[in-house]
Amino acid sequence: MAKNEPKKNPPPKIENRKARHDFHIDETYEAGVVLKGTEVKSIREGKASLNEAFAYFRNGEIWLKNMYIKPYKFGSYNNHDERRDRKLLLKRREIREIDKSINQKGFTLVPLKLYFKGGYAKILLGLARGKKQYDKREDIKEKDVRRELDRKIKGSYNVNL
Repeated sequence: MAKNEPKKNPPPKIENRKARHDFHIDETYEAGVVLKGTEVKSIREGKASLNEAFAYFRNGEIWLKNMYIKPYKFGSYNNHDERRDRKLLLKRREIREIDKSINQKGFTLVPLKLYFKGGYAKILLGLARGKKQYDKREDIKEKDVRRELDRKIKGSYNVNL
């Protein structure tokens, strides 16, 4: 690498922040995603969203539904459908574990994060149970208390030389 050559920015991590607010995450799984070329290019630009996405089990496979990937601006007729179903790549043992858990009452499979690892697009799936309204209020209260303590600790720290 030459001295004057600028450093490349790492690919963005696309997160579903609302998922941790709305669900208790019990277990996480890392899965590969089957993508088309223009989808990969759009994700590398950070033009994707997991906010309304969810995963479901169909015919012994796990599929991701409703994940938004903006069409690539230089894609022409090769561009992809924005919200098509995408197949997730997991080991057979993991698929069996997820199937058993989803069949239990109250569990769902929620995408938490989309990122690149070793050049491949990966998605972090969370096995989740829905939160009640009072659980959400407790989480907000804990976050506020933690923030106040951090502010007090930061403000009272003095260095005497």
